[in-house]
Amino acid sequence: MHEMTERMRKCGGVLVSSAAIVIGGAFIANSMARGGDEKPTGAPPSYGVTLPPGYRDWRVISIARVGGVVNDLRVKLGNDIAIKAYRGGKPWFPDGAIIARLAYRAVASQENNAVIGAAAARQGLTPEQVTKLLAESVVAGPALNVQLMIKDSKRYAATGGWAFAQFTNGKPDSGAVLKSCFSCHEPAKDRDFVFTRYSP
Repeated sequence: MHEMTERMRKCGGVLVSSAAIVIGGAFIANSMARGGDEKPTGAPPSYGVTLPPGYRDWRVISIARVGGVVNDLRVKLGNDIAIKAYRGGKPWFPDGAIIARLAYRAVASQENNAVIGAAAARQGLTPEQVTKLLAESVVAGPALNVQLMIKDSKRYAATGGWAFAQFTNGKPDSGAVLKSCFSCHEPAKDRDFVFTRYSP
């Protein structure tokens, strides 16, 4: 259990992606960002991958929380190609699909808890009853990192057709962070190595 937790931590706790060790290469073609109309940001590459411009405006695929040592909230976003594949209900993704995972530290919101507590008190509930009914409000705190999964079946054939990268504070992380990602996501091979399901 500890070994698996450690592997997930080193991989950034990836649940949205497949991948493995991505080696060399230039930025994935412009068409991979948003159906062809985006250009690289000029940021330093992470094994040939840069943060696609406009990725924060992509559509939401899903939201997840991972507790324990990781303790984060994850927003999974997809470019147009990835979203179309998800909506089509197919367990595979065409070349050009990009999935982004934005991770934030999960923190308790004292502001939200105060509002909930005050509203509950007006309705005659005790603090204990509020806790049982609503528990604690958790929100996205400090940003942790951004991870990308990029489909290019020819360039990354050795890793199931996927490239993977992680960025912290906008800068690419080293290859050591990515070494365990492929083994973590092999169980999702029948879903093109992607764990995250589309939330309607």
